[in-house]
Amino acid sequence: MTNLYEVARKKGIKYFLVSFTDTFGVMRSKLVPTSAISGMQKNGAGFAGFATHLDLTPADADMFAIPDADSIIQLPWKPEVAWVSSDLVIGGAPLEQAPKQVLKNLIGKAAKAGYVLKTGVECEFFLLASADQMCHSGIVKKADAMDTQGKPCYDQHALMRQYDLISRMCDYMEQLGWGPYQNDHEDGNGQFEMNWNYADCLTTANRHAFFKFMARTLAEEYGMRASFMPKPFAGLTGSGCHMHFSLWDKTGKKNLFVDSKGELGLSKLAYNFLGGVLSEASALCAITNPTVNSYKRINAPVTASGATWSPNTVSYTGNNRTHMVRIPEPDRFEIRLPDGATNPYLLPAVVLAAGLSGIANKTDPGKRLDTNMYETPDAKAKKLPQTLHDALNHLEASKGLRASMGAEFMDSYIKLKRGEWNRYLGQVSAWERESYLDT
Repeated sequence: MTNLYEVARKKGIKYFLVSFTDTFGVMRSKLVPTSAISGMQKNGAGFAGFATHLDLTPADADMFAIPDADSIIQLPWKPEVAWVSSDLVIGGAPLEQAPKQVLKNLIGKAAKAGYVLKTGVECEFFLLASADQMCHSGIVKKADAMDTQGKPCYDQHALMRQYDLISRMCDYMEQLGWGPYQNDHEDGNGQFEMNWNYADCLTTANRHAFFKFMARTLAEEYGMRASFMPKPFAGLTGSGCHMHFSLWDKTGKKNLFVDSKGELGLSKLAYNFLGGVLSEASALCAITNPTVNSYKRINAPVTASGATWSPNTVSYTGNNRTHMVRIPEPDRFEIRLPDGATNPYLLPAVVLAAGLSGIANKTDPGKRLDTNMYETPDAKAKKLPQTLHDALNHLEASKGLRASMGAEFMDSYIKLKRGEWNRYLGQVSAWERESYLDT
């Protein structure tokens, strides 16, 4: 095991952020001095689980976060501090409802079958005016008032106006060895995307979680707010988190999705995996699209740019961005369903759970559709859930996902998310007042 104290001594690290991501995707941490990290590495940092988005009570015993030394990231902008992802335990046993534990359990199941899931994520986010500015005006607005093009995707001027922030983040990813390869202005005014290399799904999940922390932290330094909210503006494209994925052999050297003789260069195994994902798509939504706001992005009307770039049906295709799953090249799938609010650990976990079920049951994904689903939708294609409530009903009904992801996780997740839905139902919106105040 990597000795964190020795690493800290060699690299000049004074503090560790012993961190975990809760069910709602909130990153929780304790700041631990290096002098105490050996004890934390052995016994964990203590947390009151009820104080986070986990299904625990004030009566539950302390929860301990055991640092995963392999996940250590020295903050490039504050090198005296290192971030480390942790595993949660209570009473010496893993907390089965914890998102990272759910993913690790699925990784274990895949490993027993001889598989390794590799993933890459496309993180989209908006750069908005700072929280202080929003508080004074009461209006959420983009940070760059000049970013007004009707079709703003790849806008060079808007991209370069944010050069200092975007290039700094890219430099840091390069320094950390992530292999960043492109950054762009996306299809919403004020929206950006940054990409880095494929890796095993746990490594990508850790990097995904850290990326969101880094983007928010550095944006604040420039007087902005980085938001991964799925749909902050009604007329603009929402923020997705498209995930590319493929299964490899246990050595991680052979891509099991590749078959030069298969349709579009993909193997029977790949299509069975896809069949599992498509068959569970409505249930997946509760995790890939986990907020009330998420359903303003999928099934959305046409945006100012002319396209939502998000799916509206359960379908797959070749190199066509109007479907839920795309085959961009003959070595992987891209699922375009997830949004910026998705939990970095639960996203690969639920896709892996569905895909392994598809392999076990030899699930046929059905016929590929190559039409433009925005202009000529296929009447036979199943519609995606319209609300978080609908998606949770599908998730609760999925015996396969319950078996794969664990009853403790499923029960806690559904309970917490139904609570979120009920809080939403208790709100009265500005639209309701405008529409009904004089009825």
